[in-house]
Amino acid sequence: MNNWMYSLYALILGVVSFFTGEMVTFIMLGFILIALININNTLKKMYLKEKE
Repeated sequence: MNNWMYSLYALILGVVSFFTGEMVTFIMLGFILIALININNTLKKMYLKEKE
C-alpha cells in the first residue's frame, strides 16, 4: 500500500467519525495505524537487510 492509500483511508475514517461523533476513536485509530505502518516498514527493512 502506498502513502496516498493510507491518506485516503484516514480521510474516509475521518468523514465517518465526524458524522458519527466518534472523534476520539478516530484519533486512537490514527495512532494505531501510524504505529502499524512504522512496524511494517521496520520489518521490511530488516528482512531486506538479512536477505543481502
